[in-house]
Amino acid sequence: MTNRDAIVSALDALRLHKLRSALTMLGIIIGVAAVIAMVAVGGGAREQVVAQIRSLGSNLLVVTPGNVTSGGIRMGSGAASTLTDDDAAAIMAEVPGVQVTAPNMRGTGQIVAGGVNWASAVFGIDSGWFEARDWDVEIGRAFEPEEIARGAQVVILGQTVARNLFGGLDPVGQELRIRNVPLSIIGVMGRKGQTTWGTDQDDVAFVPLNTARQRVLGRNLANARAVGSIYVKVQDGENMSLVEDEVKQLLRQRHRLQPGQEDDFSIRNLADIAATREASARTLAILLAAVAGVSLAVGGIGIMNIMLVSVTERTREIGLRLALGARQWDILRQFLFEATGLAAIGGLIGVLLGVGAAYIISNAAGWPLLVEPASIVIAVVFSGLVGVFFGWYPALRASKLDPIEALRHT
Repeated sequence: MTNRDAIVSALDALRLHKLRSALTMLGIIIGVAAVIAMVAVGGGAREQVVAQIRSLGSNLLVVTPGNVTSGGIRMGSGAASTLTDDDAAAIMAEVPGVQVTAPNMRGTGQIVAGGVNWASAVFGIDSGWFEARDWDVEIGRAFEPEEIARGAQVVILGQTVARNLFGGLDPVGQELRIRNVPLSIIGVMGRKGQTTWGTDQDDVAFVPLNTARQRVLGRNLANARAVGSIYVKVQDGENMSLVEDEVKQLLRQRHRLQPGQEDDFSIRNLADIAATREASARTLAILLAAVAGVSLAVGGIGIMNIMLVSVTERTREIGLRLALGARQWDILRQFLFEATGLAAIGGLIGVLLGVGAAYIISNAAGWPLLVEPASIVIAVVFSGLVGVFFGWYPALRASKLDPIEALRHT
C-alpha cells in the first residue's frame, strides 16, 4: 500500500462517519482557535500599549513635586510646589545623557471662540516640550523663543479642541479666550490619541509658560518660579535608570535634603511602565496559551478514544487485510493518517475560527489586529503532531492484531 492509498483510505473512513469525525475534531478546533485568537489579540493589545506609551514620548522621565511630610502627615505627589524652572535648567546642564528638559504647569479652563465654548486642559510650556514629547505642530508654527520669554498671548491647540471649536475650518490666525484672556491661535498639533489610562491627549491647549503664570493659570504665591512637573528626555542609548539616579541625586542636593530625609519629589520612568505593562500582557498570553494547550490535549484524548473505537469496529477488516498480505506497517500507517487527518482538518477549521474571533475582538476593543503567518503554521503543525501523538497507540494496537483472531471477531 502506497502513502497515497493510505491517505485515500483514511479520508474515506473519515467521510463515512462525518458526525463522529466532526465531534472528535471539536477539541482540536477550539484549541487551535484559542491559540490563533490569543496570539492575534495579545499581539494587538501589546502593540496598542506600546504605541500609547510611545505617544507620551520615548526615553522620558517625568519629575513631579510633592511626597513631603507636613505636621506628621505624609502629603501626596503634587501637594507641594518643590520644582522650579531652575531645577529643569540644572538637570539639563549637569546631568550627562539628558537631551532636553521641559518644565510645565497644568490647569483647566473654559475656551471660548465666537459663540462656541469648550472646557479643556491648559498647559504652560517652554520650547523643550515638543521635543521631549516627540510631538510636532501639524498646522501653523510652534512658539518662538521670544514669545516664551515675554509671555506672549498666543496659543497652540490640540486637534480635539480645534475640531470642537472650529469644526473643519483652519483655526490659525483666529482669536479665542481662555479664562477671559484673549489669545491668538498660531498652530494646531498633530494627533496623539489616548494614553494607556484613557485620557485624550489632543484635548488640550498650549500657551507659553510665562503666559500661563502671568495671565491664564496664575502664579504660585509661595514660589513664583514653581512648575507642575519637569519632563526629562534622555538621549538614545543612555541608561535610563542611571540618568534617573543622577537626576534624583541632583534634586536632593538642590533641595537641601539630608541623608535619611525622604524626597520632596517623585520620578516616573516611562520605560519601566512600558516594561511592566508588556510583562502583564505576556503573563496573560501565557495563561491563554495554557488554556489552549488544555483544549488541544482534550482534543487529542478524544481522537485517541475514537480511534480505539474505530479499531474495535474494524477488527474483521484489519484481519482480512492482514490475511491478504498487508504488512503491520500498512495498517499502522492507515490509522495514523486517519488520526493526523482528524487533527489537521480540525486545525485548519480552528485557524479560520480563530482569525474570525480575533477580528471581532480587536474591532470591539479598538486594538490593531496582528495575525502572524508563523502562528498559523505553528498551530496547524502542532495540531497535526497532536494527532500523531494520540493516534499512535490506537494505530499500533491495530497493526499488532492477530489475523486469525481478528477474522473471528464479531
